[in-house]
Amino acid sequence: MLVVGLGNPGSTYEQTRHNIGFMVIDELLRRHTHTELTNRLFRGKLYKTSNFYLLKPDTFMNLSGESVASIVSFFKIEHVVVVHDDLDLPFGTIKFKVGGGHGGHNGLKSIDLKIGKEYERVRIGISRPDRSSEVSSYVLSPFTPSQTTHLNSIITHASDAIEAMSSEEISTIASRFTKKESL
Repeated sequence: MLVVGLGNPGSTYEQTRHNIGFMVIDELLRRHTHTELTNRLFRGKLYKTSNFYLLKPDTFMNLSGESVASIVSFFKIEHVVVVHDDLDLPFGTIKFKVGGGHGGHNGLKSIDLKIGKEYERVRIGISRPDRSSEVSSYVLSPFTPSQTTHLNSIITHASDAIEAMSSEEISTIASRFTKKESL
């Protein structure tokens, strides 16, 4: 299983809403003994644990599919899980699905173009800004102080679900780990 956390590389973006996928990968790396397999051909930071591969693409969000496709092809991986921020879900909501549309998310668009749409998704709600013209600056800005107090529990919950995904069906994961916004 390949778990891809979506985000943008560099310290400028570390604590931004768009990087919640990277934050989940960092939590999984903290929990599991791992080996780094990073290779410039992979266009990202790749790690191997006893149960899965973990990827943080270095391609910036809009080209995430290039990194994902290179690893899927090289290791012949069939089970791909993508962890990403979702503007259409209230902050704190976590949902799971297979396939579907990209909802305007450029990272998902790129992955769809490179490997198709039939991968599992861990959607983490970040809410939507008041004005649609502010979406770009909103996703690239840090969480509010109020949201930050809840961030660790959201990341922990998503990480728990991903660990279970290596041995359970997505329908079981969805019923066990879907988290409705209650913050």
